[in-house]
Amino acid sequence: MLSWALMFFIIALIAAGLGFGGLAGAAAGIAKILFFVFLVLFVVSLLSGVVRRPVA
Repeated sequence: MLSWALMFFIIALIAAGLGFGGLAGAAAGIAKILFFVFLVLFVVSLLSGVVRRPVA
């Protein structure tokens, strides 16, 4: 998931450098959404691990 966000971020940088403003904005928006989805899934995964940890 994070690799997709990074890929769209790189596409946005290349498109912005070449002057394709609309494409750069769309790719940056997709990268931002994927990054936040990854971040939420990561936090849920951490919380799930803390809850399931057996107490010694």
